Amino acid sequence: MHQRMRENLTALWRSLSMANEKKINYVILGLLNHEPLTGYEIKKRIDHSLKFFWSGSFGSIYPALEALEADGCVEKEEESSGRGKIIYSITEKGRALLREWLVKPAEKDELRYETLLKLFFGRELGREGILDHIQKFEEKIRNELLILEGYAANLEKVQDEEEHKYYLLTVRFGIETYRAYLAWCEEAKAVLQKD
Repeated sequence: MHQRMRENLTALWRSLSMANEKKINYVILGLLNHEPLTGYEIKKRIDHSLKFFWSGSFGSIYPALEALEADGCVEKEEESSGRGKIIYSITEKGRALLREWLVKPAEKDELRYETLLKLFFGRELGREGILDHIQKFEEKIRNELLILEGYAANLEKVQDEEEHKYYLLTVRFGIETYRAYLAWCEEAKAVLQKD
């Protein structure tokens, strides 16, 4: 009885872990649906275009590319320039998988900020230490908000292509979210500085 329950829990945990890991597959398919890319270029797009709401490491990208290729969702081709770059492109099977995922409801949208975790346990550190964390968080948000506002300004000029509207809406979500974070920073500092 206990052995079977343990096996079932292990299988459930494994399937949940695999479901979370597979999100990188859809990130890759989405990027390749736009244009063929190398693994390095995929990482670069994630770090620049998606960094405000998604991340991916080389350690997750390359195994995902191998699995997607083995499943027939992407194809790879070695660049003929002699530099040995491998360029990946999406296949029809990959597009179908991407579309299938896109129509499903989102499994989880989550907010994870280490600053908030430290704030939650902040009694141990004290007000000054927490104020320092909030100040650093605020600086980071201000810098990233400037980047997002620059993206929005550029995207507002090129809304002739359908995909640019989706990019712009994503950026606007980030802008509104970051503005709310800044308002929260002001409120949090006022509360902690009051005595």
